[in-house]
Amino acid sequence: MPIEPRTALLNLIATHSFKLGDFTLASGQKSDYYIDCRTTTLHAEGGRLSGLVLYDLIRQHIPHAEAVGGLTMGADPLVSNTASASAWALADHTEILELSSALELGDEDPGPAPTLIHGFLVRKAEKTHGTGRRIEGFLKLGAHVVIVDDVCTTGGSTVTAIEAARGAGMNVAGVLCLVDREQGGRVHIEAAAHGVPFLSVFTANDVRAAHIALPG
Repeated sequence: MPIEPRTALLNLIATHSFKLGDFTLASGQKSDYYIDCRTTTLHAEGGRLSGLVLYDLIRQHIPHAEAVGGLTMGADPLVSNTASASAWALADHTEILELSSALELGDEDPGPAPTLIHGFLVRKAEKTHGTGRRIEGFLKLGAHVVIVDDVCTTGGSTVTAIEAARGAGMNVAGVLCLVDREQGGRVHIEAAAHGVPFLSVFTANDVRAAHIALPG
């Protein structure tokens, strides 16, 4: 029986992205563990699972979102895979409708059609050439968007992305984090998010426990 996507993703993060040791984080804080989610989100299966899990959260909690984005480069694979997950979901829904129609199964209701979630990336600084844009990809005034990040520690990169999206005229409708280290980032993000949902898929304790439980 296939493993549920969230559980499978946790196992991959615990296997590929979690290390015990003596580390200094980007924030300057000391830690006895390190989580580098990019080794999972840039892994073929890890990227697919990340997109599925985040897209499912968006459909459940922020269904009116039009796009997903975040600060390069931690958010890059999350944005791409979430957007792709939305396109695959819509394609599957369309295929079910077409099959039902061909077989004259008019009573088969696949539910509401999934919506496409486009992607955008926030540069750490504006380009000094070309359009000079700080946001690459989807950009529409008044659009409802979701900000994503892979690991939230102090929340600085997430807050930067929130401010950039708002500065470009978009409405931040929610914030998603793959792993919350529970080191103060949530407070900063929720203050910047102005009451919209902030959801984390896992906590660092979830990942640590899964890492320790790994065989061998």
